[in-house]
Amino acid sequence: MARHNTLGKWGEQLAVDKLISEGWQIVERNWRMGHLEIDIIARRDGVVVFAEVKTRSDCDTDPFEAVTKAKISHMTRAAETYMRHTDMRFQPQFDLFAINGTPDGEYTIEHIPDAFYAPLKTY
Repeated sequence: MARHNTLGKWGEQLAVDKLISEGWQIVERNWRMGHLEIDIIARRDGVVVFAEVKTRSDCDTDPFEAVTKAKISHMTRAAETYMRHTDMRFQPQFDLFAINGTPDGEYTIEHIPDAFYAPLKTY
């Protein structure tokens, strides 16, 4: 497995551990349908979290810079597809995780719960 894939899996595990410690039940990891993908799906108390995890080994790089308008649109399309496909009737929430560091060194983790609202489609 390529180094960036190993780093990404490690970062996702840190995010999963954090969500579990906060009482969330992990429903899916790396859910895919076609070209749509969600890193982590968790639920608690009628809320379903769709989480994006960005991990960087360079501590001077802001992982949140990779969460662009296009990425947000992709996440919301994926969440809508997931909810429709599973007939889930929970309130959706979009969380972001930024992890800087490496598994064999120090790291920081930043979690932004309810980071954004799903953009409305305009016709």
